[in-house]
Amino acid sequence: MTTPFPFTAVVGQDDLRLALLLNAVSPAVGGVLVRGEKGTAKSTAVRALTALMPTLDVVSGCRFSCDPGSPDPGCPDGPHEAGAFETRAARMVELPVGASEDRLVGALDIERALSEGVKAFEPGLLADAHRGILYVDEVNLLHDHLVDLLLDAAAMGASYVEREGVSVRHAARFLLVGTMNPEEGELRPQLLDRFGLTVEVAASREPEQRVEVVRRRLAYDDDPAAFAARWADEEAGVRARIVAARELLPAVRLGDGALRQIAATCAAFEVDGMRADIVMARTATALAAWAGRTDVLAEDVRQAALLALPHRRRRNPFDAPGLDEDKLDRTLEEFSSDDPDTDPGQETDQDPDPGPDGPGGGGGGGGQPQPGDAPQGGEAAQGRDAEVPPPPPGEGGQPQPSGAGEQSAVGACEPFRTKVLSVPGIGEGAAGRRSRARTEHGRTTGARRPQGALTKLHLAATVQAAAPHQRARGRSGPGLVVRRDDLRQATREGREGNLVLFVVDASGSMAARQRMSAVKGAVLSLLLDAYQRRDKVGLVTFRGRDAEVALPPTSSVDAAASRLETLPTGGRTPLAAGLLRAHDVLRVERLRDPARRPLLVVVTDGRATGGPDPVALAERAARLFAADGVASVVVDCEQGPVRLGLAGQLAGELGGTAVTLDELRADSIAGLVRDVQGTSRRAA
Repeated sequence: MTTPFPFTAVVGQDDLRLALLLNAVSPAVGGVLVRGEKGTAKSTAVRALTALMPTLDVVSGCRFSCDPGSPDPGCPDGPHEAGAFETRAARMVELPVGASEDRLVGALDIERALSEGVKAFEPGLLADAHRGILYVDEVNLLHDHLVDLLLDAAAMGASYVEREGVSVRHAARFLLVGTMNPEEGELRPQLLDRFGLTVEVAASREPEQRVEVVRRRLAYDDDPAAFAARWADEEAGVRARIVAARELLPAVRLGDGALRQIAATCAAFEVDGMRADIVMARTATALAAWAGRTDVLAEDVRQAALLALPHRRRRNPFDAPGLDEDKLDRTLEEFSSDDPDTDPGQETDQDPDPGPDGPGGGGGGGGQPQPGDAPQGGEAAQGRDAEVPPPPPGEGGQPQPSGAGEQSAVGACEPFRTKVLSVPGIGEGAAGRRSRARTEHGRTTGARRPQGALTKLHLAATVQAAAPHQRARGRSGPGLVVRRDDLRQATREGREGNLVLFVVDASGSMAARQRMSAVKGAVLSLLLDAYQRRDKVGLVTFRGRDAEVALPPTSSVDAAASRLETLPTGGRTPLAAGLLRAHDVLRVERLRDPARRPLLVVVTDGRATGGPDPVALAERAARLFAADGVASVVVDCEQGPVRLGLAGQLAGELGGTAVTLDELRADSIAGLVRDVQGTSRRAA
């Protein structure tokens, strides 16, 4: 068995270590979401936590880790005899992002259930994680159907497996820990809210600390066992401190003053629902127990807010994470109590975690700013607006040119809800919410022979296949004699996510300030729609003499929004270059992910200038997409009383359709759901 890297040997990352330790003290806090760039010891710290978790008493032979003191009365392995138990270490179960539904929740042997009436159940990862840690690396890439199952289990503390009238239920209470790189996309809001705490991590910029990281890693790689032995005393000290904090936790007093501060803080930051208040209360209590105190101090409340609120105050994926700490301090001071019996937290200089450099490594206490935070007025505090400098004043309020033929970027207008743009036909891509597809989830449309393991039984088709052979098989009783060849897999139709590639005209013809602001607002609205429908997105822009890939296809729609905001305008309109660059992007992406169908969205007024015969070149480039069967839509940005209709002509060459900016709005009377005209080679 591989020796894990010691938790206490992790250099820096004080907030990450503190958040994990607080969950070890009080699992009711609700888990941790760790956000940060690659190579910042996210997974290392999470895996190292397992060695510090206290041991568990479990019923002997129970596959579901029932507590012998209060066994689950509905346990599939029950009923359990009293007194038979064993002690083992807490488990950390890893959920791969590509896991199947049966691997997560378990599976029933349908053949035995039909022919023998036996509930033969094979437990899944949720059963293994009961009373332990469920760790999801790259949790933001988890498929929607697995997210739904996680949400159900986290909300109910139990997992339910239903197969054609056969039902199994077992307890599933676990500490949910996830790590993610925000550049690869954001989490669904429902799953985001299920994480009790969130931590932003980043690599240190201090040379000495980076040297120590390398030194320890090399020593561990050379001899993991010897390296772990050198840190054994520190590990034992933290383990003992966790046990002591758990024993002290029931005695910790959360006064009315601290509760008022918690409620006022959640109200001031306008978080949704009441879960934030509850998580903050549990976190503040765990902080006090970790520090060896029986009273919750004001700095406990402050640190709890820094850990529990940043991911709950975001209204859309483009909001910057973090809290305004000045506002937090003002709120806590306004609702502080002068009664020492009610809120003894007035000694704000006291450190809730003495010795930040000691064995506990909980130096994140005392309200240290998150790595993703910035002082008020900084880029992180201002969110995406920080990336858009206000245009310098000029004649008529127009931005001054920032270079030859170029004008500075303008901000986007307010986003709006858009109409659904979908790819025609039936695909087989990754699960999502945009276009029709054959999926493992959705409405049943037919049956087929299973290819591999049976996952979704079509009962009627199975009975129909077995019925003609009952006499030949010697059936004599009421039971149905079912063989493997009789089983039929249900075929289902759901929705898939697509690759939405935006091709945005940033030429001089689009440079009017109000016009470009409306165009950016429309693209931003489509990006929000892509985020909600679990699409991948890419961004190609063209202006001047050439086109560029501003963002290769990615699941991070906030990265696309950031590139869009800083997009300058000006110069000629190389429409053909933009289309050809987009065609190259789709060609490469088709090799990487052939099942994901593309949707091309061209945002332009249809003009083409520069070079010999630019209009003919653009038409020939557009016909490449029509020949490949790429679904496309042109967002017509032409304005004014006299319109040339060039965007409509471009849509015709693409084999797609054109919509105006006004028609793109969901509340427009111009139509309801628009399926992009055109065919796809991968459509059924």
